[in-house]
Amino acid sequence: MISELIINAFLVTVMLAIGIALLKTRTLIFTVVLTSAYSLVAALMFITLDAVDVAFTEASVGAGISTILFLAAMAYLPKEEEENINSQILPALTCILLGGILIWCSYDLPEIGLLSSPVHQHIVPDYILGSRDDIGIPNIVTSVLASYRGYDTFGETIVVFTAGVAVLVLLKNNTQTSKQKNKNSKRKVS
Repeated sequence: MISELIINAFLVTVMLAIGIALLKTRTLIFTVVLTSAYSLVAALMFITLDAVDVAFTEASVGAGISTILFLAAMAYLPKEEEENINSQILPALTCILLGGILIWCSYDLPEIGLLSSPVHQHIVPDYILGSRDDIGIPNIVTSVLASYRGYDTFGETIVVFTAGVAVLVLLKNNTQTSKQKNKNSKRKVS
């Protein structure tokens, strides 16, 4: 129990340090690398919470595909970055306002763990009781996503994979088109 607390405290500290570093950095490549590192640490946090399915999704999409797409998109950006320091008051006020609205709306939610809340009255008791007995998986979320909703999860995985392949094909076609244009312009010059 105490070891889990120490591990979680360490991971939260690392996530906080990465978040602060993200706020301080002004270079685009470091932003991409730190975002990828944050996703990997978040995946580790999900593993310690016994949500392996969420950790797998975070690692593959958050740290894997997103980082590749960000790095591919950076190839189309200018090499020199503009030094642009604007006032951060409007974004800060927007975040504070949105956070206040979300906190205000949360007062209408039922108490956490309240047995009379609507979410606990439908099929949830069957999932809770059947998760360990039927499937043998201690985490209810993992058992629901891997077994009860297995086809749905598989379909979502196919959608994410197809979107990634489509983006890679578009990037490849764009690269081939630009190479063809460079060849044509060299022929015209000769």
